[in-house]
Amino acid sequence: MDKNTINVGLIGFGTIGSGVVAIFNENIDLIQKKVGKEVNLKKVVDLDITTPRGVEIAPEKLSTEINDILEDPEIDIVIELMGGYEPARTFILKALENGKHVVSANKALLAKHWEELNSAAQENGVRICFEASVGGGIPVLQPLNESLAANHMESIYGIINGTANYILTKMSREGLEFKEVLQEAQEKGYAEQDPTFDIEGHDTAQKLIILTIMGFGEYVKQENFHVEGITRITPEDIQFASEELGYVIKLLGIARKVDSELEVRVHPTLIPQDHLLASVNDVFNGVYIVGDAVGPVMLYGQGAGMMPTASAVLGDCLDIINHPQKNIPYGPPESQVKNIKDLDNVISKYYIRLTALDQPGVLYRISKILRNYNISLESVTQKKRSHGQAVPIFMVTHEALEKNIKQAMEEIDSLNVVQEKSMFIRVLED
Repeated sequence: MDKNTINVGLIGFGTIGSGVVAIFNENIDLIQKKVGKEVNLKKVVDLDITTPRGVEIAPEKLSTEINDILEDPEIDIVIELMGGYEPARTFILKALENGKHVVSANKALLAKHWEELNSAAQENGVRICFEASVGGGIPVLQPLNESLAANHMESIYGIINGTANYILTKMSREGLEFKEVLQEAQEKGYAEQDPTFDIEGHDTAQKLIILTIMGFGEYVKQENFHVEGITRITPEDIQFASEELGYVIKLLGIARKVDSELEVRVHPTLIPQDHLLASVNDVFNGVYIVGDAVGPVMLYGQGAGMMPTASAVLGDCLDIINHPQKNIPYGPPESQVKNIKDLDNVISKYYIRLTALDQPGVLYRISKILRNYNISLESVTQKKRSHGQAVPIFMVTHEALEKNIKQAMEEIDSLNVVQEKSMFIRVLED
């Protein structure tokens, strides 16, 4: 990319696309000084080019025809911000085949079609960059791929969904029920009208796939690891974790190497209150990385939003202009792990919440089942007594095998004295 003018084409003129145009308008002098070349946003393509976006753009730069970007030999970099699987996948592949570098924030597409997209970039000698796909404006992927490249990664823990984090933060601060906070989040625009993708952990899972590629050189499809959301978390869980145990509850994406095996999972997690991730609140994101040489590194910031995400998009563009042949293929050259560890074989401490009748012998029966599965208890708390009525019982185990916990809880739930399906949450200790 040795010519003096670099032309950029933008597919998708929505919220993030508008942010990209705004940064071009406001910071073009800074951008051009940093690359030593003229950088021109030549064309913006969207199905709707008439609705005002609140940013200035010359009418001749707007188009509804995708080939005005894909087939234009003068366009060097294509930014894809339309989202979804199709036609985004087709457009990106065509751009790569035509020798154009690609920048995308499309975590869903990357997580599902990583091998195909990365191979297409490699075969055509161009780059595909996607810093904005994880953590919005937080620099995460470039540090993993460059600054921390001399490390064997030990673990990556991410609070990487602002909706879920906002809900858990609000529940913690105000003692509100999940459904009540979700409704407020929807009213404020922090949650979609259909929030399933966020609250059930799928958004976190897609971002974790990308982090796992960058950190461990391993592509793990979502169907191959455990994904669990936050819908069953109660104010009682949060209060007990905080006041009695000294923990906070967060929805965590975990990629963790144990010996030569990699654990990949998404679920609510009890985190010690003095852990750096415990202070990541509201809609903010945080990624906690541990390398064998560097030790712990914390990356924190706005995980979404127009301008933070657009900032990451244009950061990728500048990096491509300065280093057009860097890191092809993108990411570690080979896997740092031998295999993916099945969740049943994961060892963890567990927080357990039961609702059982307050009768003599109930705790004995429950404890006996746990002992039969080699599960020992660190603590047992019954917060209130009401003889013959259902009461909550809170337990914390010592380290136990996931498979044993599942089997024990299934057996406990079958007891006639247990009134509701039990809840268990894994505990993060390191």
